[in-house]
Amino acid sequence: MPDNIPTSPVTLEQYRAMDMAAKRGVWLEISDISEAEFETHIATQMAREANVPKIGALAPDFAADVLDRERQRTGEQVRLSDLRGKPVGIVFGSYT
Repeated sequence: MPDNIPTSPVTLEQYRAMDMAAKRGVWLEISDISEAEFETHIATQMAREANVPKIGALAPDFAADVLDRERQRTGEQVRLSDLRGKPVGIVFGSYT
């Protein structure tokens, strides 16, 4: 393994068995950010998590660009709420 690729100080099995305080210690050990930056990151992630829809909840409404066969934008958009009651499949990816 090349010298510039860091390795984990614990195995996956060890990590899974750790409580959150121990996992935090590993994160700080292998991270290149300060403890304050880490705490800010965790607080941001926790705040975002509070807004994630729960399983079984209605999906939040959004608009998506309609693409043509060549995957170019057509200038049209479709709103999820306009499709209520119809089967909808959503594929996440980049087409630009």
